[in-house]
Amino acid sequence: MKKIITYGTFDLLHPGHINLLRHAKELGDYLIVGVSTDGFNHKKNKEAYHPFESRKIIVEAIRYVDLVIPETDWEQKMDDIIHYEVDVFVIGNDWKGNFDFLKRYCDVVYLPRTSGISSSKIKKDRL
Repeated sequence: MKKIITYGTFDLLHPGHINLLRHAKELGDYLIVGVSTDGFNHKKNKEAYHPFESRKIIVEAIRYVDLVIPETDWEQKMDDIIHYEVDVFVIGNDWKGNFDFLKRYCDVVYLPRTSGISSSKIKKDRL
């Protein structure tokens, strides 16, 4: 079984999130999604509209997702890859090159973002 992992805040879920998760799942059999906790978002100076538990429930309901885990810090990715025996790490191409250090543990794939949409843009347009 080929395992895939990706991470994100997944706040104000939109088609870009779904595209990322669908394309990630197409790369393997089992998709693990790390959802940023409220504490981790706070460390990143990022505030989510929905609290972690709500975002976790929403992501768990997406048909492409097999397992949701909490993302509590930047450093856990390598440990998660080893612990869950991950074959492919997937992230949006706006992070291109930032996670190449994980290539010693698994394949790293930077997927294109869906143009014209982001949670930040949704928040800004609604204000």
